[in-house]
Amino acid sequence: MRLLLTAAILFTVASSLCARADQKIDRITVDAVETFTMDRLSWKDEPILPKGAKSALLIGDPAKAGVFIAYLKFPPNYKIPPHTHPFAEVVTILSGKLGNGVGEKFDAPKGGVLKAGASFALPAGHAHFVWTTDEETIVELIATGPWGIAYADPKEDPRQEAK
Repeated sequence: MRLLLTAAILFTVASSLCARADQKIDRITVDAVETFTMDRLSWKDEPILPKGAKSALLIGDPAKAGVFIAYLKFPPNYKIPPHTHPFAEVVTILSGKLGNGVGEKFDAPKGGVLKAGASFALPAGHAHFVWTTDEETIVELIATGPWGIAYADPKEDPRQEAK
């Protein structure tokens, strides 16, 4: 009986190790030591978000498979309509305040406003919307690429205006 139990345990451990060996693990790749300070970042207009948003890429490439980290800067009284992303994301408020709500309709009273230092995580495909209050807000976005955004109402997609 003890031999059968030992064999079962060894089989379970071996199966687990083999399964892990087959999994592709996304890693953050860093080629050199680098410090990121707000005054030295290169902010660019973010075309997949409503006009006024800017982004600064720190690590990775949102267009490619793998983890990336970016800062997003939003002006006062700014809204991003309900949307989803293909992969999970973690957002941390670095400065200002950010409203966060869930659902396919923008309904700020059903959400809440978070202050600098707060974070939230969203699963892939989870409809949500965000907004700022009366001050500029900067957030850190950690997500997996290829990153994308699908607006609940295609008419609210700023990329449609560019066409």
